[in-house]
This record gives sequence, structure tokens and C-alpha cells, in this order.
Amino acid sequence: MSKPQSLDECVTRNLEKYFRDLEGDVPRSVYDMVISAVERPMLEVVMREAQGNQSRASEMLGINRNTLRKKLQQYGML
Repeated sequence: MSKPQSLDECVTRNLEKYFRDLEGDVPRSVYDMVISAVERPMLEVVMREAQGNQSRASEMLGINRNTLRKKLQQYGML
């Protein structure tokens, strides 16, 4: 059985594929693309683990509860 890839290895592999697939086109908004691709599923999993409790989720994430609410609104998760 092969060792599961770490999150950073997955991101690296997929970014390298993204740049290859551009075939010379100029990339745009890579930062925003990566953050939103990682942030939404992270919020979904943490909210599920916290059983919808925003205070507990914000503690798990190490962010302020108001920041968490802002992020949840941003992704239409409220």
C-alpha cells in the first residue's frame, strides 16, 4: 500500500498540472483560485466535525468567530 500524499504534496502536484495545462497561456488569480479551492472544503469538514457549532469550529481553525462567519457567508454556507 502506498503512503498517502500530504496536503502540500497534493497542492504542488495539482498546481504543476494546472501550469502544464495552460500550454503557454498566462495564469490569472492563482492565489485566489488556490485559497478558494482549499478553504471551502476545509470549512465544510471543520463545520461538520464541530457539528455546526461556530464557536467550536473557530477554535479548531484558530480564527475569530466573526472571521469564520464572514468566510461561511462568502461561500454561501450559512
